Amino acid sequence: LGQLGVLFLMFLVGLELPAKRLWGMRRWVFGAGTAQVLVTALVVGGVSLGYGNGLAASLVLGLVLALSSTAVVVPLLTERKALATNTGQAVFSVLMLQDLAVVPILLLIDVLGQGGAISGGALAVLFGQAALKSVLAVGLVLVLGRRVVGPMFRSFARHRQPDIFMALTLLTTLGIAGVTAAAGLSMALGAFMAGLLLAETEFRHEVEVTIEPFKGLLMGLFFMSVGMGIDLREVAREPLWLPLSVLGLCAIKSLIAAAVFRVGGLRPGQALEGGMLLGQGGEFAFIVVGAATASGLLSTNTGQFMLLVVAASLLATPTMAHLAKDWGQRLGSRDPLPGPEVGVEAALALASKDGARGHLIIAGAGRVGQLLVEMLGRQGVSVVAVEQDAHVVAQLRAKGIPVVYGNAARVELLDKLHAQDAAAVLITMDQPGPAMHTVRSIRKAYAALPVLARSRDEKHARELRKEGANVVVPETLESALHLGAMALQQLGWSQGDAAAAVHAERELRLDA
Repeated sequence: LGQLGVLFLMFLVGLELPAKRLWGMRRWVFGAGTAQVLVTALVVGGVSLGYGNGLAASLVLGLVLALSSTAVVVPLLTERKALATNTGQAVFSVLMLQDLAVVPILLLIDVLGQGGAISGGALAVLFGQAALKSVLAVGLVLVLGRRVVGPMFRSFARHRQPDIFMALTLLTTLGIAGVTAAAGLSMALGAFMAGLLLAETEFRHEVEVTIEPFKGLLMGLFFMSVGMGIDLREVAREPLWLPLSVLGLCAIKSLIAAAVFRVGGLRPGQALEGGMLLGQGGEFAFIVVGAATASGLLSTNTGQFMLLVVAASLLATPTMAHLAKDWGQRLGSRDPLPGPEVGVEAALALASKDGARGHLIIAGAGRVGQLLVEMLGRQGVSVVAVEQDAHVVAQLRAKGIPVVYGNAARVELLDKLHAQDAAAVLITMDQPGPAMHTVRSIRKAYAALPVLARSRDEKHARELRKEGANVVVPETLESALHLGAMALQQLGWSQGDAAAAVHAERELRLDA
C-alpha cells in the first residue's frame, strides 16, 4: 500500500510535464542524469571497496546510493513553485534518469546473486536486452495509450459523475503501472507515463485535483512502511559511524551533482542548490538493498546500516533544502527562469503584450464564452476557459482554443489555473444555479479577484451582485437598452443624452 504513494507522486509529476517539454529536457535527462549516476556510483563504490566490502557489494552500494529521492525532492520543488525553473527542471531530469536506472540495477543484482561472472560482454548483452524490452514496452504503452485513454475519459466524463472520474483516474494510473511491471520495468515509470498521456488532454487539471488527496495519504503509508523495516538497534551499535556516513554521503552526492549542473550550464548558485537537493539517498534504496540482502550480496548488518543511512539522509533533506536555497541566494546566481510551456499552459502566461496585470479565466465555454476567448485572443490577451461538458471541450481543443475540463466552482481547480494571479474571472454560464455557485466559491477563496458575470435577467443579476460579482451584464436587459439607445438617437437625441438615459434605466432596474 505504501508504494502506491510513490506511484501517484510520479503520476502527478507526469501531469506537470507535457511531452514537448519532456523532449526539450532530453539533454539533462540522458546527459546530466547519466553523468551524475555513473560518477557518484564510482566514487561511493570506491569508498565502499576501501572499507573492505567485496567488489560485487561495492558495485551494488555505489549504484543504489547514487539514487536520490523523487518522493521527497519533487514535493519540495512543487511547494516552492520551482519545478518549472532551470534548477527545478535540471533536478527533476536527473531524478527521472535515476528512476529509469532502477531497472538495470535490479537486473544486475539478479546476475550477481546467481554467481554470474561480471564480464563486459555478458553485461552488454544483458543491458541490451533490457533496453530493447524497455523501449518496446514504453512505446507500446504510449502508442496504445494515446488511442485509448483520451477517448475513454471523454466518453465517461459526459456523465459528470465525480466518482466515475476518480475511478477512471485510479484505473489508468494503476493499470499502466501494472503493464510496465509485467514487462519487468518499474511501476513508478508506468505511473509517470500515465501522467504523460493525460498531460496533453483537457482533463489534466481536473485529474490533478482528484488525485491529490490520495497522494498525500499513500506517501505517508510508504514512509511508515519504511520506518517499520528499519532496526533501530543498529543506531546504538554505530553511534559515530552513522552520522559520519550520512554527512559523507550527502557531501559526496551534493558536490558531484553540483559539478554536473555547473558543467551543464547552470549558474553557480543554481548548481549548488540543485546539487544539495540531490544529496540524500532515495526511496528505491529500500527496495534495492532489500533485494541485494536477500540474494546474499550484502550481509544483514551492512544492509540494515545502509537503510539507516538512507533514512537519516531523507530526514535531513528539508534542512539541506533550506540551506541550499540560502547559500544559492548568497552566491547571487539564483535566476529561476521558467522553461518553455505549450498548449493550455501558454495561455496562463501572466503578462500580455501590453503589460496587463494577469491572465483571464472564463468559466463556461458556450457561445458567449467562445466569443470572448476568440476576441480576447486576437487582442493578445492570455486567456483560458473552463468547461464541464467533455464533448464541447474536445471540439474546442481540436480548434486550438485554450480550454480545460472541470468545474469552475472548485477552488482546487482554480488554484491550478493560478487564479490568485488572474486579472479577472468572467462567468459566462447560461444556467443561474452553477453561475451563482461559482461566484460564491470565487468570492470566498479570492476576496480581491474581480468577477464579471453574465446573467439571464435583472433578478438573476441582483442575486449575482449579492454573492459578490463586481460587474453583471443581464442579457435581455442589455439588448433592450442597446436598442432603446439607438431608437432615441433616431428621434434626434444626442449620443450623450441617450447614453445617460440608458445608464439611469439600467441602475433603476438592477437596484430594484
